[in-house]
Amino acid sequence: MKHLIIIATLLISGFVHSQTNYEKGMQKAFGLWGSNSPIEASNMFERIAKAESDNWLPPYYAAQINIIGSFGEKDKEKLTAQLKKAQDLINDATAISKNNPEILVLQALLHTAWVAFDGATYGMTLSGKVVELYTKAAEIAPENPRVVFSKAEWDMGSARYFGQDIMPFCKDIESAIELFANFKPETPFHPNWGKDRAVQVLVESCGK
Repeated sequence: MKHLIIIATLLISGFVHSQTNYEKGMQKAFGLWGSNSPIEASNMFERIAKAESDNWLPPYYAAQINIIGSFGEKDKEKLTAQLKKAQDLINDATAISKNNPEILVLQALLHTAWVAFDGATYGMTLSGKVVELYTKAAEIAPENPRVVFSKAEWDMGSARYFGQDIMPFCKDIESAIELFANFKPETPFHPNWGKDRAVQVLVESCGK
């Protein structure tokens, strides 16, 4: 019995130590990202992902950094490398957490980066996939603010591209902002982004 107690104590202390290292690593990665060092932050998230092989969050954030950095990129070779890396990381995250609305949104954003780079080439093949991803995410988590906002922003962009009225989607942006106000992430490290961007879109595109 004494030996069992000792083993249990060692396991618990090891778990606490592991969690502490994870938390420190994530905080450091977010700090690097916040101080405009995205490459270093992505590398840190990737290192954490290797140590936390059953946690989808580190590969998710490493992928997100690469996707965000690809918007506005003009060099196709560099863009391809960034998005290939992001796709591999999304695949890793999806293998850990299937049908995760946060990951579905990220996958849709990756496709959107390709469409933004060259709509004539990639719009036809990827637009349908983006719509499918947002539809699936909305079925799983209709109250998730990132799902609602990202879908609305995509719909707004599509309407603008085809010369259609974007105003009908303003109500969806407003709904997303309301959802952001009440959203509570599962942990301090779970996705909680998007509110500032939603407010910006509402002001710039909807005049509110």
